[in-house]
Amino acid sequence: MDDRAPLPIVYQDDTLVAINKPAGLLVHRSPIDKRETRFAVQQLRDQIGRHVFPVHRLDRPTSGILLFTFDGVNASILGRQMMARQIIKQYTAIVRGFVQAPGMVDYALKFKADKFADKDRGDIAPQPACTVYQPERYFELPIQSDRYPTSRYTLVRLYPHTGRKHQLRRHMVHLRHPILGDTSHGDGKQNKFLRERFDFKNLALSCTRLGFEHPASQRWLEITCSPGASIEQLLKDWQVYQVKHKA
Repeated sequence: MDDRAPLPIVYQDDTLVAINKPAGLLVHRSPIDKRETRFAVQQLRDQIGRHVFPVHRLDRPTSGILLFTFDGVNASILGRQMMARQIIKQYTAIVRGFVQAPGMVDYALKFKADKFADKDRGDIAPQPACTVYQPERYFELPIQSDRYPTSRYTLVRLYPHTGRKHQLRRHMVHLRHPILGDTSHGDGKQNKFLRERFDFKNLALSCTRLGFEHPASQRWLEITCSPGASIEQLLKDWQVYQVKHKA
């Protein structure tokens, strides 16, 4: 990530601004990394010369659409839409193995506390969590990466209906299709293979579409973006290995 590069703005009007957050960038100051000096909120404020209010969050390793408003009132309006599950989020991910068909994961997740950010939170019971998934493209590389003679992967679209911590990563692990580059819940051998063979060092997860009712015009708005340079490069490298679905 280039510290000097401006944040890519994918939408802006008098009420909202959205960026394609690079992987590795924190949304705001956090006890997760007290030494970090780069944050999306501050960078965007300095870049456009206006105060901004984040509507939602993306995990540090996750890239994609990050939405802000220019005032707290509209941030609250969108926050209520978020709580009412009226905002549609679509993520693009690359996972290990062939995802056989579209489906839904309805699997409660126990809250996993961060030792710094969540140190004051008590024990929380498993919370309902739901994710819809849709396989889009399949890849089979003629390279042995584990005990199998080839390496299989699927490009998937993920639609979280709830917003639990690390929900998409944990749900895909539950399906035995971990997201590539996931160092918290994923496949360490696959991650090492991808680093060594393709120089892929990021999490293959990006928020690529956000749909919601505009807080000022009350019209439905959809914002889209690319899944980020590292994911796009991996897909480009694998284009020759794209295959039809196999059982």
